[in-house]
Amino acid sequence: MFKKDLDLEKRWSKLLKGLEEVIGKKPNDLNAVLFLIGVQELGQGNKNFSKEQKQDLMHIAICKVLSLAGFYELDYVDQEGWPHWKLVKKLPHFDILEQEKLLKLQVIDYFEQEYQIEIK
Repeated sequence: MFKKDLDLEKRWSKLLKGLEEVIGKKPNDLNAVLFLIGVQELGQGNKNFSKEQKQDLMHIAICKVLSLAGFYELDYVDQEGWPHWKLVKKLPHFDILEQEKLLKLQVIDYFEQEYQIEIK
């Protein structure tokens, strides 16, 4: 593993530990963290969501965290309060591991920017 990858994994572990302290349960993977971000961004609290809504929440989270890097921007919020995003910069073609690294980096950036916490 490269130093950059080790640094990312250390920061990711620190983020998961911090989230565990806040919510009382450690998110087990990237998808769980994306779900939490989606719920937060939707702003309707933690309620029972359908399978389709859970997928939509993860999409909201992905768009939100990638918006910090200029890939998406908020287009509008519908009548039910769900945000809709539009792609404004083409995403690079990555394999699945590179996609996960990009998302982890952007999730860390999200928490640093939105909540002013440093994850080093």
